[in-house]
Amino acid sequence: MPDVGSKCRVCKQPAIIDLPRHNANFCAEHFLELCRRQVVKAIDQFDMLTKDDRILVAVSGGKDSLAVWDMLLELGYHADGLYIGLGIGDYSDISGDYARAFAAARGLKLIEIKLRDEYGYDIPTAARATRRVPCSACGLSKRHLFDKAALDGGYTVLVTGHNLDDEAAVLLGNTLRWEIGYLARQLPVLPARDGLPKKVKPLVRLTERETAAWCVVRGIDYLVDECPMAAGNRHLGHKETLNAIEAQSPGSKAAFYLNFLERMAPLLAAHAEQERDALQTCNQCGAPSGGELCAFCRLVVTSSQHEPVPVELIMRGGRNRR
Repeated sequence: MPDVGSKCRVCKQPAIIDLPRHNANFCAEHFLELCRRQVVKAIDQFDMLTKDDRILVAVSGGKDSLAVWDMLLELGYHADGLYIGLGIGDYSDISGDYARAFAAARGLKLIEIKLRDEYGYDIPTAARATRRVPCSACGLSKRHLFDKAALDGGYTVLVTGHNLDDEAAVLLGNTLRWEIGYLARQLPVLPARDGLPKKVKPLVRLTERETAAWCVVRGIDYLVDECPMAAGNRHLGHKETLNAIEAQSPGSKAAFYLNFLERMAPLLAAHAEQERDALQTCNQCGAPSGGELCAFCRLVVTSSQHEPVPVELIMRGGRNRR
C-alpha cells in the first residue's frame, strides 16, 4: 500500500496502490487504466487476439484467471470460460464455486470438466499412482484438457492467466538447469498447429500483486488460498528469490522476462521448430506426442486403475509409496 497522503501520479487524487517498478502511485481509476494498457500492449505486441476470435479462458477461481477473463470482456472480446475439477478435496470444491459465481453473475458460459467423472482419476490419485509430484500430474492433465476443450469447442484461441511473476519464475528455473527445450517454448504466444490450439498469455506484463489489486478494485471474489498440494514446489521458491531481488531493484522481474523474449527467444526459435517437427500422433487420443501413446493417455491408464487416494494422504508426504 502507498504511504499515507500519497497521490496518484496521473490525477493527484489519493492513491490506493504503490507500484515501485513504475516508480508511481495510482488511484483506483488510473490503476485500472494502467492494467488495461499493459494487457492491450501485450496483446498487440505479440499478436495474441482479434475481436473475431472465439476465445476460451482457462479459469481456476483464482485471481489471475478471473482477472484476465474480466479484462478481456472489458476490452470488448467475447470469451467463454473453462473450469477443470481436479479433485483436490475442499480446495477444488471451493475454487469451482468461485469460477461459477463469477460466470453466473455476468451471464457467461462456463464449461466444466471433472477428472474423476470423465477420466476415472483425480490429482491426488494420479500423484500416488504414477509417483509424480502432484504439480506434475496436475500440469500434464490441465494442458491436455485445455487443448482438447478448445479444439472440441471450435475455439480459435486458448487464454491462460499466467502473469509476470509466473513467467519470470519458470524462466529462472529453466535457466538454472539450462532446459533448452522448455526455454524455447516459453513464449507468450504458442501458434496453433495440428492437434494444438493457439495459446496466449495476456497477463505477462502484470504481476500477481497487480492482478490481485484489479480483483479487489473491481469487486471480484476469488480463491485466495494456494493449492494445498503445492507446498515445496520449486516454482514457489523461485518466486521468493525473484521477489527478494525485486525488493532491492524494482523492475528486475520485468527486465529479466521481457528481455529474454526480445533477445534470447529468437535465438531458440529453430530449436522449438525442430521439436515440433519431431512429434508424432498419439494412437489413443490423436494429440501430438513424443511416442505412440501420449503422456496424458499413459497417465489416465495408470491412474484410473488405482484406488482413489484422499488429498490428506498426499499432503502427509505419502505420495511416493504405493
